[in-house]
Amino acid sequence: MLVNLDNVVLEGEEDFAAMLEASERRVVSGAMQTGEIVAINDEYAMVAVPNEKIEASLRLSEIQDENGKLLFNKGDKIEVFVTSGRGRPSASYKKALKMHKIVEKIAELADDYKDKVIEAKVIKKNKGGFILEYDGVDVFMPRRDSAVREDDKAIGKTYKVAIVNLDRENNSIVVSRKRFFELDDVNRQNMSSKLLENDGVQNGVVAKIAPFGIFVDIGGIEGLVHYTELSHKGPVNPAKNFKEGDAVVVKVLGYDEKKRRLSLSMKALGDDPWKEIEKELEVGYAIKVSVSNIEAYGAFVDLGNDIEGFLHISEISWDKNIKHPSQYLSVGQEIDVEIIEIDTESKRLRVSLKRLLDKPFAKFAKTHQVGEIIKGKIATLTDFGAFVKLDGVDGLLHNEDAFWDKELKCKNEFKVGDEIEVKIIKIDKENERISLSKKLLDHSPAKEFAKTHKVDNVVNAKVIDVKDFGVFVKIDEMEALIRNDDIYPLKKDEIVSGQEIECVITHIDEENNKVRASVKRLERQKEKETLKAFNAEEKITLGDKLKNRL
Repeated sequence: MLVNLDNVVLEGEEDFAAMLEASERRVVSGAMQTGEIVAINDEYAMVAVPNEKIEASLRLSEIQDENGKLLFNKGDKIEVFVTSGRGRPSASYKKALKMHKIVEKIAELADDYKDKVIEAKVIKKNKGGFILEYDGVDVFMPRRDSAVREDDKAIGKTYKVAIVNLDRENNSIVVSRKRFFELDDVNRQNMSSKLLENDGVQNGVVAKIAPFGIFVDIGGIEGLVHYTELSHKGPVNPAKNFKEGDAVVVKVLGYDEKKRRLSLSMKALGDDPWKEIEKELEVGYAIKVSVSNIEAYGAFVDLGNDIEGFLHISEISWDKNIKHPSQYLSVGQEIDVEIIEIDTESKRLRVSLKRLLDKPFAKFAKTHQVGEIIKGKIATLTDFGAFVKLDGVDGLLHNEDAFWDKELKCKNEFKVGDEIEVKIIKIDKENERISLSKKLLDHSPAKEFAKTHKVDNVVNAKVIDVKDFGVFVKIDEMEALIRNDDIYPLKKDEIVSGQEIECVITHIDEENNKVRASVKRLERQKEKETLKAFNAEEKITLGDKLKNRL
């Protein structure tokens, strides 16, 4: 009897004999028969077979070559696999060929089939498991023995499986992926034990490179050298140091049963240089190193003797605006650095380049002073102003210190790289900050105003804004403030924008570009003038009276 594997169903934990028995109960009736082609139409050939009342239909595609030419003609004898149904029986030439191959394969495997490892490709699934193709024949893998998590993703994949059963009566082959894993684990463990002999030192070939390490093939057994085991330098980027096919020497550390692979090491082949590092180096030592690798966050430097240190981007330069280490460093460059940390337990060594360089701010503070006019370049633009590069340090130019016009902003008036002239207005040594001004290099509007206006001048002003603390007015295009105390005798709540107000100038601050005015002082001036005039009139009248009396 021939079993149709498409209909095999595996239920529970039945043994293979029970599984095959169940499959036979579910099999569509079919048999190998030799028939005669009695008719051929556009799609089918009709085959007369001995055990059927009517001819079986055979698709022409089964008896055509790759060019569409028929392999058989009317009257030819042909061996087919016949399946009976409710209607006309169907015949399959290709299935007959497969059945012959199965018989041949079973005979070839003979009695040495048990636990034979083969490679087979999953071609489809059924209710009981999967149908796989092996050397031109179909084999069955029960789902419980597949070790497949997602059925649909298994289709088309090739797996290593072990043959667990041959049924010569029904011409079926049953395989198991789980059994292969069991056999493979035993083989790997045995191999790992042998590999551990002679200190476990083995020659291998890089089979695959991953972000976390390299996979090395040792005589057909694969192992992993984790990136932390590549070098005493610390974690090493596998892709930058190895390529597939590289011959390497490794040391076998053991077998990882959970991950089913050898654990390997390359750094274990040599003595640990970190054991001697504390004896030779101390924090604060200045040493010469070579730049071995550059990343966005810093650079790795080679100290020799398989020791690597790390130079963080913040330790490269006193320049706070450094964008990338490559602005200052290149691979292979030799530099002098200072050791700032040695951690032999964690195998970490940090160095600094900038600490061997003069601190730019200290140098600037010694060579420059407040009030000095200096040229610099715009390094960074912000909403509140701009940072200006000055002899290796950055000075801050606030918007309010850049322009007399309060509406102007640095980010709208400058671009990065512009050279400008500024005045140093503050050097904060404690906080290492430099404040700059550009507007002080230009005459303030108040200074120009002072050329035509003086304190105590009576002027007509136009109200432009009313604030809680006072009223802003414009005097000949110059903005001035009348504080609340200086508004009297006017009533503030009655003052509106656009109103004309007579007042007197009380203060002109040319340096800070501020002008103040007062209505109250004007009234006092008027009172004084009135009183002065009155007093003068009184003196004249008294004199005249005395004159008359004489």
